[in-house]
Amino acid sequence: DFQKSQLSCTCVKMVDRLPPLTALRAFEAAARHLSFAKAAEELHVTPAALSYQIKSLEEHLGEPVFHRFNRRVELSAVGRAMAPTLSDGFSTLSRVLL
Repeated sequence: DFQKSQLSCTCVKMVDRLPPLTALRAFEAAARHLSFAKAAEELHVTPAALSYQIKSLEEHLGEPVFHRFNRRVELSAVGRAMAPTLSDGFSTLSRVLL
């Protein structure tokens, strides 16, 4: 039926526009810790793998989510806008699923 196929098409398009969940999860942890190393440790991945996920997110968004300095990172304006909502979302998922 037309409505069902139209809804299915709309959902597929929405999913295509969302960043990968692994990249969002990596960003949320790194934003909370303000450290790629601590976030990587929490997520049981290497710092290089976490950095790759952050780069993937930034490419998807077309904007940096962190400013990188010699031995630290700082959230960009985009990162500061995203971080609280993602933290709330992951907290909600944890409460519902665990």
